[in-house]
Amino acid sequence: MSVSDTEKDEIEKSSAPLMEHLIELRRRLMWSIGGFFVAFLFCFFFAKKLFNLLVIPFKWATVWAGLDPHKVELIYTAPQEFFFTQVKLAMFGGMVIAFPLIATQIYKFIAPGLYKNERNAFLPFLIASPILFLLGASLVYFFFTPMVMWFFLAMQQVGTDDQVQISLLPKVSEYLSLIMTLIFSFGLVFQLPVVTSLMTRVGMLSSKALAEKRKWAIVIAFIVAAVLTPPDPMSQIGLAIPTILLYEVSIWAARLIERDQEKQRVAREKQDAGEKVAEKAAEAPSEQVPS
Repeated sequence: MSVSDTEKDEIEKSSAPLMEHLIELRRRLMWSIGGFFVAFLFCFFFAKKLFNLLVIPFKWATVWAGLDPHKVELIYTAPQEFFFTQVKLAMFGGMVIAFPLIATQIYKFIAPGLYKNERNAFLPFLIASPILFLLGASLVYFFFTPMVMWFFLAMQQVGTDDQVQISLLPKVSEYLSLIMTLIFSFGLVFQLPVVTSLMTRVGMLSSKALAEKRKWAIVIAFIVAAVLTPPDPMSQIGLAIPTILLYEVSIWAARLIERDQEKQRVAREKQDAGEKVAEKAAEAPSEQVPS
């Protein structure tokens, strides 16, 4: 298989000594770690405000349950618990804020080793990934966290002569773990179209294979939801249903990619056929023998 001059130039540009690769890797790591550290400090400085922002869905749940949202109360039972909760929140927020920078550094590190068409194909997925993650996180914040907390609030018991008072008083660390787990789970699930589209583009998956495995995908979606979410049916169903819908979106995206690849293949074949005809036409006069 012959290699064009353009491809040879790209191969020569992408080749570099090992030491240069290591220096480049160190520089990208320093930018990524530095960006995360700055974002961590920023989030830790505003940790209490960020935590109060995360408590807003809990207040919405109290309204849904017919309770007073001004009486929402969280507790911590160890002296250092709230401090480490703020550290955990700052780390989580720092990673979310620094993710675009980290993803950009990863792309800049691997981009020199890719062909131009491969770089152009990879870049849209780099942009789509954080957008889809934010969509999943927004769904958690505005709907599923209030729904889950409403479910737990409904289990409270009013004290009477026959029964004791049972009230929900979440610990700050447990509430943060709950909402972080939900955000991470939904953000991860919302990457499904990106992953399947990349695998389709490189030939590891096809829309036909995805459609044939639909039944298994539904079963796996509920299993994954049961593992990633708290042990209540509301959050499990709430994660499984978007996962199934995203799987259908992945099938549709795979078909679009295959259709585009087929158009490109046909265009290449026509171009190759035209070049062969032109070559034969150019060789024809030289092959004629003078009479």
